[in-house]
Amino acid sequence: GDNPFRVLDDNTAKDLVQELYKNKSNNISILTNDRPNLIFIILESFTAKLVGCLGGKRGVTPQLDAIAAEGLLFRNFYASGDRSEKGQVAILSGYPNQAINSIIKTPTKTMKLPGLAQTLESYGYTCSYTYGGELEFANIKSYLINTGYKNLVSKYSFPVSERTTSWGVHDQFTFNRFYDDLNKESQPFFSTIFSLSSHEPFDVPLHHFNGKGETDLFENSVYYADSVLGDFIRKIKKEPYWKNTLVVIVADHGHPLPGHDENDVPSKFHIPLVFTGGALTEKGIVDTYGSQTDIATTILDQMKIPADQFKWGRDLLDSAGSFAFYNFNNGFGWVTGSGYATVDNVSGRIIHQSPSFDTSQLKFARAYMQVSYQDYLNR
Repeated sequence: GDNPFRVLDDNTAKDLVQELYKNKSNNISILTNDRPNLIFIILESFTAKLVGCLGGKRGVTPQLDAIAAEGLLFRNFYASGDRSEKGQVAILSGYPNQAINSIIKTPTKTMKLPGLAQTLESYGYTCSYTYGGELEFANIKSYLINTGYKNLVSKYSFPVSERTTSWGVHDQFTFNRFYDDLNKESQPFFSTIFSLSSHEPFDVPLHHFNGKGETDLFENSVYYADSVLGDFIRKIKKEPYWKNTLVVIVADHGHPLPGHDENDVPSKFHIPLVFTGGALTEKGIVDTYGSQTDIATTILDQMKIPADQFKWGRDLLDSAGSFAFYNFNNGFGWVTGSGYATVDNVSGRIIHQSPSFDTSQLKFARAYMQVSYQDYLNR
């Protein structure tokens, strides 16, 4: 099909994108060994605006703040898109979002995506995915199967008595089940859990913030999800496999609340990424700019496993030339250490930019938009 985002000569665009990815790896080692167990915790709608250690509102995520203080916190990290299924593809396949369409809607295309599960399975990992809702939602199930997950746990794996929300099962039950399953896994394992209680309508079995407004309900649901996360991490710390486990905690996307962000602004896409676990040797704050498409590359680099298939990823431990690219509905955002700009694809005009932003940088972002969409069309 025709690429509506073709603004540069194809070769020029490819060269610009290649330049962005020329520093793909680094020599920093943060793991005790290169075959740790991996636990990915994907948190529904966790926005940096509510995460204290990212400068957000204090007191909403005390558990995540404490976990980050003992681990590695990536301070300038962005979601690739603004929907759950788009976040999954970016995190688990290192693949960018599309500003129009979504690759997950076309299983014949997701079959051709790389997958962290597929890659790790060939190194002897057992791969599982746990979610308290319906995996059929937004084609997530076919995507997970296409990219190598074998064991899937969803709403129907839980007793009816635990399916107490409109979406399915609350986080406390899902994380308990996940914990029980981890204790039966053969090592090394790659186990992923996706939370759901902080999704609207935000009806959770805990009332910490008592306001009735939408923002209060959202903050309360994030506080609940955070408390479940804290309980889970405390439990697995006591297990023998903890000392050889890397835990990756990341949001699926950000949120307009609190503050009713406009669709395009960076604060709507700014999310936490935290590494913890007994296999982690480093702690502190990483200031590299990056997005969800960089996670797989970063982890595989640490495991000394080739990450060539994940060509839209950079190693987050290498800060040179770092950037974050994200898509919203028919537009894109570009964030670096020297500022940001957001662009409307239809008019080609800048919607917002920071005062210091060097607009000549936008050629990279436009090239990224063009080449990544062409990649999607070609699959």
